[in-house]
Amino acid sequence: MAGRGHSSLSLLLEAMVALWRRGEAPFRTVWRRSWIYRLRLKGRLPDRIVFYPHDAAPRKLEDADALLRGRFRFAGETVEAKDGTIFDRPPPSPAWAEALHGFAWLAALAAAGGEPARVLATDLIAQWMKRNVRYSEPAWRADVLGQRLINLFAHGRLVLANSDVLWRSKLFVSLREQSHMLARISNSAPAGLPRLEAASAHALSGACLNDAPRRLASGLERLEAEIAHQILPDGGHASRSPEALLRAYHHVVMVSDALTANAQPTPAALRSARDRMAPMLRFFRLGDGTLAMFNGGRECDSRMVAGLLARDEVRGQPFAFAPHSGYQRLAAGRTLLVMDCGPPPQGAFAADAHAGCLSFEFSSGNQRVVVNCGAAPDEAKWGASLRATAAHSTVTLADRSMATVMSGGMADLLGSRLLGGPQTIETNRQETASGWTVSAAHDGYLAPFGIAHERRLTLSPNGTMLSGEDRLVRKAPRRGRDSTPFAARFHIHPDVRVSPSQGGGAILKLASGEGWRFQASGGELAIEESIYLGGEVARRTDQLVIVGVMRNEPVELGWVFERIAA
Repeated sequence: MAGRGHSSLSLLLEAMVALWRRGEAPFRTVWRRSWIYRLRLKGRLPDRIVFYPHDAAPRKLEDADALLRGRFRFAGETVEAKDGTIFDRPPPSPAWAEALHGFAWLAALAAAGGEPARVLATDLIAQWMKRNVRYSEPAWRADVLGQRLINLFAHGRLVLANSDVLWRSKLFVSLREQSHMLARISNSAPAGLPRLEAASAHALSGACLNDAPRRLASGLERLEAEIAHQILPDGGHASRSPEALLRAYHHVVMVSDALTANAQPTPAALRSARDRMAPMLRFFRLGDGTLAMFNGGRECDSRMVAGLLARDEVRGQPFAFAPHSGYQRLAAGRTLLVMDCGPPPQGAFAADAHAGCLSFEFSSGNQRVVVNCGAAPDEAKWGASLRATAAHSTVTLADRSMATVMSGGMADLLGSRLLGGPQTIETNRQETASGWTVSAAHDGYLAPFGIAHERRLTLSPNGTMLSGEDRLVRKAPRRGRDSTPFAARFHIHPDVRVSPSQGGGAILKLASGEGWRFQASGGELAIEESIYLGGEVARRTDQLVIVGVMRNEPVELGWVFERIAA
């Protein structure tokens, strides 16, 4: 598989467009706040939500309890509002403000139910409507507006059942204006997943409200365009993130269900995308029911994954190789493995991408064993550390990441995109007497070090042995030093206890009591500290590291994970 390089001219053009949009923001706001523009948001007033789409996203009762106590926790930040309104508090981060104005709190309150939750949700919506009658950002930005509408459609029953007639009327006036606004601006949502989600909300506003049937048609048209742009032929998402795929699939299912409930035909593009995406989600699903973590994706809730896949009527099974997404999958016995064999995503899709080419994750039964470090809910706190090569179960040269994260003014305009990285990746898969074998190589370290990395993984037919070979080959002379330090890292899930073995190597003890032995050759093995961010909370864990120095001759590392017989 070959990757395309980032064009400096393309980045410059994108930056100029972003700069122009930032410059015209005050004028845009003034125009959209004007009575002339607002007049165009009038029309027939909906009197009910005709369909409440099922929201499969996980909800925790402790989140509702925190809200009832005046604590609003979003994007790794908490703000207390025991007096006054939360909407008057200064937001600690843009992501926190987007979640607040996107009504991210409504799902938790709806899950809790009861009078206190209903009263709080009603008060919060009333406070928002009072302070946001006219356009402002981020409250009325297309992506935030889309999130808010989806939350209101999915969980609005909490505040509409037995509601006051006057308050109910005000809510539907606001829903009419928000829906009309989104129909006009959904294409202005940030490129990538936010734009697909805004298009989904646009379509849902036409299906869930009974005021403008034509809005459903225009929303579906925009959603189909985003699907064509973002969903790959093998069903993956253009960002190469399993979590982004799950979110996109969630929205596609919501829209499909709304069409079925309204006895409307589902467009062929929507059906095709749904049928391709479900097998790809199964491809990324490890033994514990959660997703493998690559390119900014985290584990995600296993109940959400299972719930969404249960709605897949086709029941398409995963491929062994996803050529467009750039991943390989090995499965035998109780062991599952997913390996990243693709180049960095392009353009806006690289905003959360990671430099983890040839990294892998594997599980045994319902226990994750080897993992990547995950993704930070708040990048301002973690910086680019979790996106660097060293945070992945692959080989690093001279403690240097194979790709860099954009920073400075360009990142402020375009987002912290991943730049550089492998341009050419060769992949081969074959069945041998020892089991299925995947061989891959990338040139991500060719420019700085003149070295190519080759990796070969073999999973035994019964799944009890995973053997690997890492080969470093000098393809071009390096100026300066003749030696290059290397480290092959294997980050271990925090539920696995790691201890050194008396005969060399290491013993891995899983929470189930199952044991695995790790042995390596070609370098010095060490057990070091690591970090794991598969969810919202960072957990300390261990990593197995094979270290050494490469000079002029090729380096060959051999290693094996072998299940220990009980």
